[in-house]
Amino acid sequence: MNGKEGSFGIKISSNNDVEGKLPETRNKFKVWMYKIWEFAKEDTNRVTFSLKVGLAVLLVSLLILLQAPYQVFSTSIIWSILTVAIMFEYTVGATFHKGFNRVLGSLFAGVLAIAVAELALMSGPVAEPIIIGISIFIIGSVTSFMKLWPTFVPYEYGFRVILFTYCLIIVSGYRTGNPIRTSIERLYSIAIGAIIAIAVNTLIFPIWAGEQLHKELVKSFNSVADSLEECVNKYLSNDGSDHSEVTNTLMDEFPDEPQYKKCRSTLNSSAKLESLALSAKWEPPHGRFRHLFYPWSEYVKVGAALRYCAYEVMALHGVLHSEIQAPYNLRSIFKTEISEATHKAAELMRCLGKDIYDMKQTIKSTLVRSVHSSSERLQRAIETHAYLLASSYQIPDHNSSIPLPINGLSKSNQLAEFKKEKEEEGEMNSQRILSVSWESTAALSLATFTSLLIEFVARLDHLVEAVHHLSQMAKFQHESL
Repeated sequence: MNGKEGSFGIKISSNNDVEGKLPETRNKFKVWMYKIWEFAKEDTNRVTFSLKVGLAVLLVSLLILLQAPYQVFSTSIIWSILTVAIMFEYTVGATFHKGFNRVLGSLFAGVLAIAVAELALMSGPVAEPIIIGISIFIIGSVTSFMKLWPTFVPYEYGFRVILFTYCLIIVSGYRTGNPIRTSIERLYSIAIGAIIAIAVNTLIFPIWAGEQLHKELVKSFNSVADSLEECVNKYLSNDGSDHSEVTNTLMDEFPDEPQYKKCRSTLNSSAKLESLALSAKWEPPHGRFRHLFYPWSEYVKVGAALRYCAYEVMALHGVLHSEIQAPYNLRSIFKTEISEATHKAAELMRCLGKDIYDMKQTIKSTLVRSVHSSSERLQRAIETHAYLLASSYQIPDHNSSIPLPINGLSKSNQLAEFKKEKEEEGEMNSQRILSVSWESTAALSLATFTSLLIEFVARLDHLVEAVHHLSQMAKFQHESL
């Protein structure tokens, strides 16, 4: 729980949090061990994954260490160790995905190597190494080009497997004189390693990509909502006395805004969500995601709509930390309307996140109307007090009549005195105009802030629609709100 009514959350710490809790000691070993302990405590799945990899490598190594299985498989079983080390990924889905690429690439490379080796063998001892060399060049060029093709990017690892498996099989087969046997030994060794890797990762404390994606998206909802409230509350309560330094603003370092970095990380979560969604598609039904063809791609679409809202929050942060600020008393006039719109918008976001977390489809029409009503009240308040957001001034008339004679001064001295007075008056007018212009710009910064907040509320409609579509595709349980 994050302390707000109706809120919930998944606590995921960052490296900065760990560094802020380091023990005060000069012993570098203790500091290093403390960092490792905190890193492991943040997410226990990291430890689980590491232990599972060690177990899988141990199991496949026993086929070599024990005499009985070694007599059956001989030295070719080393390929099983290589397969486990390469295939074993953090999540089950990623392991299935990589295993598919590994097995399919190895099978294709093995069949192709046998065909080319037999063709080269029939060509005679002189042409055989030439044909093998040309085939290696062609396979290397084609696979390297195809893995760059946008459609085949998810299968990039498979093309690499084809390349090195083909080269190893055909070259070793050329020296042993039996490419078929070499291919078969490689293939069953790879199959043994793949089976062990998938079995250990799936059956022993599995880490599901779908579950990770589910939690990551929910965490993003909370981060954006918390950052919105944090930004607006600071904007309304800041009287200008604690204005951030320029250095901090340029470096995005705001120690008193812990939610700011979480919101910023949401903007960079696109690649992570897409990767988890791709891995989740390879996972069998599990946990709360029991039906086939679960719409994992809809999570990516919801994440895109959420980032669309997060951009507005970051823009609000930009106004908060700008050099030109509206006077505190001017911000206080709209404090009620701004606070209400912010609270309602954050409440709706947390409600949407909770729906995804609980996998329930609630009817939020009343809450949505309340959010729009608060936004409309803010708009009306801006329209009613629009005169406060625009400063008007009159430029003094510089055209003056001929100066009156001044007793005791000649005509030339009178003109010089008159010119001096006009210069002083011009400087005063310039300063007055600059001051009024600065005040006008400062007032408009408040209009910018409120406009961004209204735009944030408008973008929530797209987010509500995306979550609704996800709930329908994923068959969330219906529930009235």
